[in-house]
Amino acid sequence: MFRALSLICLIWGFNFVAMKVAADFFSPELFVTCRFGLGAAVLLAFAYFTKQPLPPKKLWGWIVLTGAFQIAIGAAILQTCFKYLDAGLVSVLNYTMPIWVTILAKFFLNESLTRKKIFGIILSVFGVGILMNVDISGDFSAMLMALSAAIFWAIGNVIMKAKLSKLNPISLTTWQMTTAAIMLAIYTAIFTDAQATWTFTAVATLLYNAVIASSLAFFLWAYVLANMEAGKASISVLGVPVVGVISGVIFLGEPLTLTMVFGISMVLAGIFLVQHS
Repeated sequence: MFRALSLICLIWGFNFVAMKVAADFFSPELFVTCRFGLGAAVLLAFAYFTKQPLPPKKLWGWIVLTGAFQIAIGAAILQTCFKYLDAGLVSVLNYTMPIWVTILAKFFLNESLTRKKIFGIILSVFGVGILMNVDISGDFSAMLMALSAAIFWAIGNVIMKAKLSKLNPISLTTWQMTTAAIMLAIYTAIFTDAQATWTFTAVATLLYNAVIASSLAFFLWAYVLANMEAGKASISVLGVPVVGVISGVIFLGEPLTLTMVFGISMVLAGIFLVQHS
């Protein structure tokens, strides 16, 4: 599990760099639609050539619901929030997800909720806030929207753990992403002005997002969630902003301050406490 979680953090963390570069070439809504649409196409092709069976009919409702909660709704909400709030604040609010997963898992998955676990989660979330140099000013309704994206993500994780953990992760991820891509395509076509400038760099960032950060990473996430406590798996995702900031320093020449190092230390300490609770 540690290797899979580490790979997820590396993939999604480096994606901070890819997303920043992609912003120069795509309108946000078009980019997420292309990302998950192409990611779904890759998974569908893989499922076809490896002859993956269709999920049982009784699970399709849960698959569509988790595809909406984990991918489509969250992506649409967050892209809207970026128009009204600082990117760091949106990220921090989105990464409150482990708090909601831990609370929901206590009541719906019968997972333990110890003081050590609670302290570790709070420590990590505050660490992310320091790391991202959050500006808490902005539209309050947009803050609530960003927080709702985290809650939807958390609900999706708990449903996956409760209802879909025995399903083949490839099959689960394929149909989750396919239904989410359809929802996002409809949303983008109706409510947004889609624009793109196609260059080699634009294609490269899209391919990374679709194949690596979507198809592969979401498959790994389904695998981890099926084999680990939901709360412990979710807190580990807070390693993503750490990798994202470090990637920005290495690949984009962004500064690394003492405050950021302190934030990173808080995040890692919190993750350690939760994993050993």
